[in-house]
This record gives sequence, structure tokens and C-alpha cells, in this order.
Amino acid sequence: MPKSLITCDCLGSQQVDADALSDSTGLDVRPPCTALCTTQIDKAAEALQAGDAIFCCTQEARTFEALADELGVEAPPTLDLRDRAGWTDDTASTLPKMSALIAEAMLPAAPAKTLDVVSEGLCLILGPADTALAAAEQLSDHLGVTVLLDNAEELPDTRDFDVIIGKLRSATGALGQFALRIAQLQMIEPGGRGGFTLSEPRDGGASECDIVLDLRGTDPLFPAHEKREGYLRADPSHAPSVAAAVMAASHLTGTFEKPLYVRVEPLLCAHSRAEQTGCTRCLELCPTGAITPAGEHVSIDPMICAGCGACSAACPSGAVSYDAPAVDLTMRRVQTLAKAYLDAGGTAPRLLAHDAHGAEMIRLLARHGTGLPADVIPLEMSAIGAFGHAEAIAALAAGFAHVTILPGPGADRDALNAQTALATAIAGENRISLLDTSDPDALGETLQSVQAPAPVETPVRPMGTRRQITRQAARALHPETEAIDLPAGAPYGAVLVDTDSCTLCLSCVSLCPAGALGDNPDKPQLRFQEDACLQCGLCASVCPEDAITYEPRLNLTEAALRQEVLNEEEPFACIECGVLFGSKSAIDRITEKLTGHSMFSDPEKLKMIQMCDNCRVNAQYHSENNPFAAGERPRPRTTDDYFSDRKDH
Repeated sequence: MPKSLITCDCLGSQQVDADALSDSTGLDVRPPCTALCTTQIDKAAEALQAGDAIFCCTQEARTFEALADELGVEAPPTLDLRDRAGWTDDTASTLPKMSALIAEAMLPAAPAKTLDVVSEGLCLILGPADTALAAAEQLSDHLGVTVLLDNAEELPDTRDFDVIIGKLRSATGALGQFALRIAQLQMIEPGGRGGFTLSEPRDGGASECDIVLDLRGTDPLFPAHEKREGYLRADPSHAPSVAAAVMAASHLTGTFEKPLYVRVEPLLCAHSRAEQTGCTRCLELCPTGAITPAGEHVSIDPMICAGCGACSAACPSGAVSYDAPAVDLTMRRVQTLAKAYLDAGGTAPRLLAHDAHGAEMIRLLARHGTGLPADVIPLEMSAIGAFGHAEAIAALAAGFAHVTILPGPGADRDALNAQTALATAIAGENRISLLDTSDPDALGETLQSVQAPAPVETPVRPMGTRRQITRQAARALHPETEAIDLPAGAPYGAVLVDTDSCTLCLSCVSLCPAGALGDNPDKPQLRFQEDACLQCGLCASVCPEDAITYEPRLNLTEAALRQEVLNEEEPFACIECGVLFGSKSAIDRITEKLTGHSMFSDPEKLKMIQMCDNCRVNAQYHSENNPFAAGERPRPRTTDDYFSDRKDH
């Protein structure tokens, strides 16, 4: 682990208090250089050879990597203190903020999980003949090209690439594994003199390729097509776009590493039970269609998943969780930033969660604008959609006074709005905001104008699942509150049972995926543990009496952790042995309904309904029409018996 920091004041444009940083971080912070990347490059070389330093400059990372390569040592880790903290017009001390950023950088990074994707360069080009054929000519020396045309009027007189005629009906897959269905497929028959002839049209043609270059200029083949790797789309009337797509396609050969963005725990999924649909939150949010039902749980195609993170933020059970990096690392980053800032003497920090686009906005704001306020700590997320209500509430409980979420151009606004609304309902007004801007100056002005409420008096840093962290953080924010009302569709809440309608059939218990609903083996009872309830809707949909409704809320009392009785009845005693079984109301209701029925005209048969299982079997065995006294069951006839009869005759 690095033990020293190499700092630079960048030609005197920022202040770096090395001694104070050393005291607050416990690291060896060297006196700042002035031009580490140029005239003082010898100090960089000395630090590289020592091999235990972090270079506090990301702008010139390439310079330090080249120097490391020249010296034959590993490239150093880099940390951006200048753009995120040093370059600011704020006159307040930047020491707490720099300390926080350094502490976060010292957290161990989780290893990336990837999947190898092989592309052999088989490319299918779609579009009008003039544009598609021109693109094919450019790519034929680099890729295995096939052009799909609608008709044979402009069939080229060349075999440098393949041409087929047909209508594209469907396309699935991603880079390295596209599968397409083509109707009225015709292929060139290359023999003979004159123009090429075509085979007879046939439907159901199937094709596989690694790359799809779509130059049709019509609707894209896939939802969120810009996130579908290997699918390149351009307007055929815009030559620069076509040229860029052709260039990109030419580079898509070889073996690529596809990040595995999410982790799925099928046993925790509350999608369905017994063919009854429950939770569909991730299915409704996924922009690429990577998530599909797979029986009682959902399945995520890692090749299609673009890693937006919305499913992780919305999943009520933790069955789907972001893994690049993992949710628990994000929680530790948030809590470390807050703790280090407060330990260094800062008060009321504000958190700015952003993605790579936001990082560029911060850089531009620092170089050409006012820079970030000294109390605003940036947290860069690989996917801003993974920063959900749980992360925001955890940040406030850890000591942040306000959380601002800055989405980039590709972020799912609807998903972020829903998570922000839920977080606001839990935390209260004026604590969490969604700032949707691409203007660095507007970013700076908005952050300067935010009037944040006082932070929590006693910060807490709970561990556990996102649900557990949310509940503990909410208790820290509202120590005197028993329950918080939440918007419809929230993943927290109570199950309400109409006891007049409920028959205690316990169908809801058997289907509850989270174990929130339970029974009592000793007497007719329906029990409920609120903190486990996902509000998935399964129990309401399966209830034959429509006796179940929901109340979205976050119960902060200890009662939410206990099993509470929602409904109970007097058990029925067996009329023969006195053993308790079933509920008295249910047995009485069944007896009343069957009284007078032709099959229960005999009073003895009606009494069997009021017996436990053992006594019912015993009574049936000793009854006049005992089915057990019918003698041995006849042996079923087999094929050999029929053959034997034929031989006898």
C-alpha cells in the first residue's frame, strides 16, 4: 500500500499544506513541487524508484506512466486533488476536503470481473445499396462482410464481399454473438456468364455475425441501441457519421473484455411464485432489455447489460446488485469521505455524486470557472444509476448535510427521479437534489447557492444490506419518528389484512419470497415481520378473498423487527380425540355449506369434516362403505396378457 504522497502546486496555482495533510492522513506527504511533470521530473523519477507513492496529479498521468516504463517500474497510482479541491475560488480551507479525497483513495479497489468476448470480424451491413455497398468496399479488407439488400436491382458485380437479398425480421445478441432472422432470403449463385443470378426465396433464414452496421436511417434494431456493443448505427445521409461507424467497425476484431456489471442471487428474487407475478421493478427499468423473466426469478444477459445500475438501486431484496464496484464498496467510500472530512476539522460537508461526464464538468469548472466549493466533496461513480436512495440516505447519516446527484447524458432520468423521490421522502425536504445540467458554470452556481440543513448530530455508519443500511440511517436522521410515509411503489411497508375476509388459508405465507409472512404451527395465526416485507405484491395477488392491501412506509420502531400477529382465530378441536386443527370458523363454514349436500346426506360423513386427519382415516376405515375393504386391486393387463389370450384362441 502506498505510504507517501507526491504533491505539486501546479506553478503556484493552488495551496497544498503538506504538514497538515500528513497529520490528518497519517501518510508521508512530501513538500509540494511546483512543476513535477517538467523541470522537477527528477523528483518524480526518485519517487517511482522508491515505489510507494501516490502522485497527486491525474492530468499528467501519461507522463508518469512513460517515465515508469523508461525506468522499468510499475506506473504509479494517481489522485486528482487539484481539479476537485485545490483549484477553487472558495476562501475556506481545503484541508478537510483533500484529507477526505486522500482517505477514499486509500481504500482497496475491488478487482474487476470480466467476460472474454471473441469477435472474428463477421460484419453484416444493412442499408440502401449505394451507402451499404460503399461501406462494404471499405471494410472488405479488414472484416468478413455481408451486405443485406432489400432487392436485387443494384446487385454488385463483385465477389469481394457477400451480398444477400431479403427482409430482416428480428435481431438479438451483442458483439460476437448477433443472431438474425431473415425472410425471403436469396443468395447469389456465382456460376454462369452475365450478371449473377439468385437462389429461390425462402423464409426462416438465420444468420449469425459479430458486428452489425446499420445504415438504414430508420428505427434502431434494439432498445437503447447506443449501449449495445457491436451495433453501430449511422444516418446514411450524413457522410461523417457513416465514416465514423465504418472506422469503429474496422476495429471490432479480436478478444475483448466485457465487464460483468451486476451480480444476481436468484434465491432472493421476488419476481414470481406459483406462476403469480410479483416484483417487476428491474424489468420495467432496464433500458437495453437485458433482464428477462426466468421462472420465479429474473435472468440478466451479461452481453446485453450496459451497466446503468438502475436495477441495483431499485431491487428491493438485493437479488440484483451492482458489482463494478460492489455496493458495499460504494457505501464504504461514502462513509470514508464523510468521516475523514469531519476528522480533519470540517463541518457540514456536501456530497456530489457524478459519473465520468460529471468529472469532466468538474475539471472544466476548476480550470475555467470558480471550481467546486470547499465543502462539496465529489464522488465519481462508474454508473450514476447505481447511486440510489440507500446510498443517499447512508451519506446523510454519515455526516453529509446535503447530497446532489449529477447525471450524465446517458443516465436514466426516470429511474433517478424515482430514487431521488424515495430518498427525499425518507430523509426530508432540502437534503437531496437531482441536478440535471451539462453546463459547468451552472453546476458551480447551483452548488454555491444550495442552503443545506444542519447535518445529523451523531453520524452513524451502518453495515449490512442496502435495506438494513437504509433503516439504520433513517433512524439516525429521525430519532424521534416511529414511521415515515412513503410514495406508492416503495419497497418498504406494511401488509394490511381485512380480518373479516381473511380465512387463514395461508396461501400468502406459502408464496411470500422474503419470509415476511409466516404462520404458527400450534394455532391458526397469520404473522408478519415488517422489515422483511418487499411490497412485491405476491400475497395480494394470490389471496382468494382479496383481503390483503399495502401501506408504503418505513417503520423505524423495534416492532418492525418482530413477528406481529395480523390475524388469528380459535382453533377447532377434533370431535373424536380433541386434537386442535384448522380454525373453528373455517370448519363451521365448510360444515354449513355441505349440510344437505347429496354426498354428505349421511350424518356420519358430515362428522368426518370435523375430525383431524388421523381420526378421519380411522372413521373411514370402519365405515360401511369402507374403500379399504374392497379387496386386492385387480392386476392391470399388459401387452403380454393380450398376446397370451391370442395364443390360447
